[in-house]
Amino acid sequence: MKMEAIGTDMDIGSFWKTLGERAIGATVVTTDSAEGPKGFLGLSASHVCANPPTMIVSVDKKTSALQGILDKGHFAVNFLPEGTAHLANMFGGKGEKTFDPEAWDTLSTGAPTLISALGVFDCSVEKVVEHGDISIIIGNVQGVRAAGEGAPLIFFRGKFLSE
Repeated sequence: MKMEAIGTDMDIGSFWKTLGERAIGATVVTTDSAEGPKGFLGLSASHVCANPPTMIVSVDKKTSALQGILDKGHFAVNFLPEGTAHLANMFGGKGEKTFDPEAWDTLSTGAPTLISALGVFDCSVEKVVEHGDISIIIGNVQGVRAAGEGAPLIFFRGKFLSE
């Protein structure tokens, strides 16, 4: 397998292409706001540590959900199951973001949580770090839910694999 070497003069396209070589489970990060529920495709969502239980997510400063996270002080990370590429695409900016009341509920903080998610971390904002064109949100886990079965929606090389 041939690897393309890129030095310090790399361009943004090369950065994203290389990052795309990592398969990742698709997540939707949600919050509520004065205008109602908000969310975005949060492919950067990850854990920080287990003691105390902490999650981290990077949010583009242009994302409408960011203000809700900052105002309300909470967010939820929802691990999408296979068969939900339509949700990932919707929250990734391809379509109107809708929250069907029968598909969503809440845990501890009031942030919307997807009932069919494989796993949910419901978090309160602990810290916000500004870096470039994103805000890095560190959240203390206040509630969790795990399905215990099912397969994830995987994002790899710019597309969802389980669809």
